[in-house]
Amino acid sequence: MASLEVSRSPRRSRRELEVRSPRQNKYSVLLPTYNERENLPLIVWLLVKSFSESGINYEIIIIDDGSPDGTRDVAEQLEKIYGSDRILLRPREKKLGLGTAYIHGMKHATGNYIIIMDADLSHHPKFIPEFIRKQKEGNFDIVSGTRYKGNGGVYGWDLKRKIISDGVLPCCPGWSLLGSSDPPILASWDYRYEPPCLASRGANFLTQILLRPGASDLTGSFRLYRKEVLEKLIEKCVSKGYVFQMEMIVRARQLNYTIGEVPISFVDRVYGESKLGGNEIVSFLKGLLTLFATT
Repeated sequence: MASLEVSRSPRRSRRELEVRSPRQNKYSVLLPTYNERENLPLIVWLLVKSFSESGINYEIIIIDDGSPDGTRDVAEQLEKIYGSDRILLRPREKKLGLGTAYIHGMKHATGNYIIIMDADLSHHPKFIPEFIRKQKEGNFDIVSGTRYKGNGGVYGWDLKRKIISDGVLPCCPGWSLLGSSDPPILASWDYRYEPPCLASRGANFLTQILLRPGASDLTGSFRLYRKEVLEKLIEKCVSKGYVFQMEMIVRARQLNYTIGEVPISFVDRVYGESKLGGNEIVSFLKGLLTLFATT
């Protein structure tokens, strides 16, 4: 009779089985670095904290491009502290471009999702669990952090960077410092501010008018991708430098990939100098016109 009872019981749908025993997702963070020896320990600590508290399976891949300031030495120490199963140093001899850094990092990534972000503390890891929730809710191919929707914003930029990206000015940003840690580090960006005001009509405004990408923030570099989607997009992209991130979203639209967005607070780097110079501004404008003419 037992066998008859089993045979009569309704078969579980494939979806029910997936819900009951979901495949464990793994998230590979790609951190391209160049002269980030002061910022790298802080961003890694924050990443580990965020992932550990959220119970997320992860690895952090550091791609250092021959930094002369000793960033590689710091990364080697971090690999020893946290373990090579969590921190993977995969250096290169010199600066070879952001796109090739992602390709290099993905060769060593074991996760089925890839997270890209800046190593200079401009992007706070506390938003990553929100990225993951958003991706699951909409089954998106890409989740992009946006500075231009909801309570997103930009803080600490000078005029040059506001020209490059449609920026906002903070009224009263506040930093939260974790003083009991060893060494003391930034625990979170806890902003108390009035609604941000428009600072300039910059790159993001131009791209929205010329390219109509279907996403509010094209020049940002804090995103979550399905691994196979990122691989496909990098194959299609031809831009270099800061235009690369913009082209990724434009190509995603062409390939009908779905994009979700999460509002983020973008903060100017804590230590070191910005790598954005006059040449990058000119290259950005050239790249924008090229995309307009070819897409």
